[in-house]
Amino acid sequence: MGRTRVVIVGGGFAGVAAARELERIGRRNVDVTLVSRQNFMLFTPMLPEVAAGSLAGRDIMQPLRASTHNRGQMAASSRFELGEAIGVDLVRRSVTVRHPVTHESRFVEYDELVLAVGATASTMGVPGVEEFAIPLKTISDAEVVRTRVVGALEAAAEAKDLLERDRLLRFVIIGGGFTGVEFAGELQSFLNSILRYYPRINAKQVEIVVVESGERLLGHLPAKFGRYSASILKKRGAVLRLNQDVSEIDDRGAQLKGGELIPSATIIWVAGVKPSPLAETLGLKTTEHGAIETGADFVVEGTAGVWALGDCAAVPKPGGGTYAPLAQNAIREGTLLARNIVARTQGLATRNFRYRERGQMAALGNRQAVIELPGGHMLTGLAAWLTWRTYYLGRLPGLTQKARVALDWTLNLAFGPQTARLPMVERGETSFPYRERKDQPDAVSR
Repeated sequence: MGRTRVVIVGGGFAGVAAARELERIGRRNVDVTLVSRQNFMLFTPMLPEVAAGSLAGRDIMQPLRASTHNRGQMAASSRFELGEAIGVDLVRRSVTVRHPVTHESRFVEYDELVLAVGATASTMGVPGVEEFAIPLKTISDAEVVRTRVVGALEAAAEAKDLLERDRLLRFVIIGGGFTGVEFAGELQSFLNSILRYYPRINAKQVEIVVVESGERLLGHLPAKFGRYSASILKKRGAVLRLNQDVSEIDDRGAQLKGGELIPSATIIWVAGVKPSPLAETLGLKTTEHGAIETGADFVVEGTAGVWALGDCAAVPKPGGGTYAPLAQNAIREGTLLARNIVARTQGLATRNFRYRERGQMAALGNRQAVIELPGGHMLTGLAAWLTWRTYYLGRLPGLTQKARVALDWTLNLAFGPQTARLPMVERGETSFPYRERKDQPDAVSR
């Protein structure tokens, strides 16, 4: 019997976990090809720290060529393919892959196909999000966010128009989930540490606003976690707008459905995600939100040799519902999926995914965090912050990444975050030109 060709599309937590487990247990009868449009895996839990200047972007990126390759007895054949999957022929069992640099396309044939294409930022149908807000989903997003924040301070330091200065010094975060709360806390710490370099700016003029459509922050956790996080953020001066929906975003700021305009030149959109568009283009059965429907063993029903997991899949829970798009779920899904593929090649039965989440954590900046412990208990404060850092440092892939992040954290504690502005990463070089106000004689024009 020939070797089974397994193609994994997606280089995130789920895809990489599946590839590594296949390398470990399938070396005798499986060839693995990992396809990803980026040549690195991004450790997304630390993305808010990159956006706030506490970490360098490269330190939370694990090169995929170093993660998946022929490592002696680990795998007889395992390789990485840089490219974006733009189509799948389910009959001929091949994936069309387009190289992001050369733009050339080629076919990659498979016996077993694993779809782990993840999710992208969702605009939720709100006009102006793509044009005037910044998502926080990729490493490029994080660099743009940090540059925008520093640029806003630079512009505000020179602004003569008081209304324009007010707009520049208000930072609005749309979404009060994990990313929104963590970035709000990190942004508060970042601004507090660098405002001393801007003597023309009064710290009381700087405002962080978190807009959340739900009645509390961290809606996926018990209510006390949201209340604690809200109290910490508000104590530091953040403004929380709960039970509020955004109707539109433009160059003035964020418009709420009630008619109120929140003036801002820097709007961070972390209100939601949606499964990768590739999921819907394949003709597979999806949920109303676009996630691929699978069995409890990750098999996509009605297809030959197709599996799906991670943020792009709706993997059913034993008691109803589906598993949340969390890194801890994705990693464990990848491990079991790999074992199920090997079991299928050996004519054995597959196993259903059953996993109870081990609690969740949110960093709040300024050496504060909140952690959900087993039994619904809550750990807060410095102890939670140290636990958060210790856990995620241990979860980082590769000794090099661990060493770099530990060094960055140490340097940041000693010397503060990086404040340099990188205009080349901004859209159009200048993301927030002065708004000309003709009714103000001292207004600064474009």
